[in-house]
Amino acid sequence: MKVLIAGLGNMGRSHALAHHALAHTEIVGLVNRSDVSLPDALKSYPIYSDFDSALTKTQPDLVVIATYTDTHADYAIRAMEAGAHVFVEKPLAMTAEEAQRVVDTAHRLNRKLGVGYILRHHPSWVRLIAEARGLGGPYVFRLNLNQQSDGATWDTHKALMETTSPLVDCGVHYVDVMCQITDARPVRVQGIGLRLSDEIAEDMYNYGQLQVVFDDGSVGWYEAGWGPMMSETAFFVKDVVSPNGAVSITDGNKGASDDIDGHTKVGGLLVHRPEGDTLIDLPDEPGHQALCDAEQAWIVHAIQDDTDLTRHMNDAVQSLRICLAADESIRTSKPIYLGDSA
Repeated sequence: MKVLIAGLGNMGRSHALAHHALAHTEIVGLVNRSDVSLPDALKSYPIYSDFDSALTKTQPDLVVIATYTDTHADYAIRAMEAGAHVFVEKPLAMTAEEAQRVVDTAHRLNRKLGVGYILRHHPSWVRLIAEARGLGGPYVFRLNLNQQSDGATWDTHKALMETTSPLVDCGVHYVDVMCQITDARPVRVQGIGLRLSDEIAEDMYNYGQLQVVFDDGSVGWYEAGWGPMMSETAFFVKDVVSPNGAVSITDGNKGASDDIDGHTKVGGLLVHRPEGDTLIDLPDEPGHQALCDAEQAWIVHAIQDDTDLTRHMNDAVQSLRICLAADESIRTSKPIYLGDSA
């Protein structure tokens, strides 16, 4: 299977390394608009500065898109129209309408479309979701991921915020977790946000929080902040509460808030019920590269086995829609009612 990787930032390099190691795929090209430092394992592959030229010259079976969000929808559609299946990093698009257009194109052309929801490939997060569902709802979700970023990481965050807020960029992961646990329809979203740095555009915020209400009565909040001013004290809160108890990620995994391996690590789960608590130890968790390896193996198998990814694609649109509704709520200072559109 011939693979073209577009975007060579942290995620793109990791996805390229995954395909470098996979037995049944061959990297036919890497795409980046500017010169970039690559690990030795990737230096022998052809590098293109133009996405369309790379598509034409390499004729890939699979295109992995890890560029900035504002190119995701157009690149994904052009790749599918060129005959390729697509794996695209989250968020799927800048708007819910663009995201739906990508999904509709995948259906129309019978292409596989995978979205980079890395937590779906993490065994500890799969266990957390199962334990929470076992308690039964309705649920309260308390989730956040604040990052005290500086230096090169802050530079990356500022570049991301030229198009996408941290609430949308990170939030789609954790809203997706909420949706997997409840299986309910979101009906109302509201958000608050604040610009805490003069280094970002006046219409952008680097701290945001969303609140979402589901039609089964479940409620949840998620917060995300980026920058050197952020607190390390409560950067990692992951609780799911139900009438029958709660599931929480323990404190044992915590490291520096801008350490990418720390964002997915669980370490252990505390399952609380009124009759007593159970601590579930989760040793030997996969790191960031191992999770990217798992994601790329998954999309390859989905193509080879003709797996139906309809639910996966619809979930990606729904979690994005919720986060974008929170973004709209922040900008308009009004709650957003999703109604039948969610």
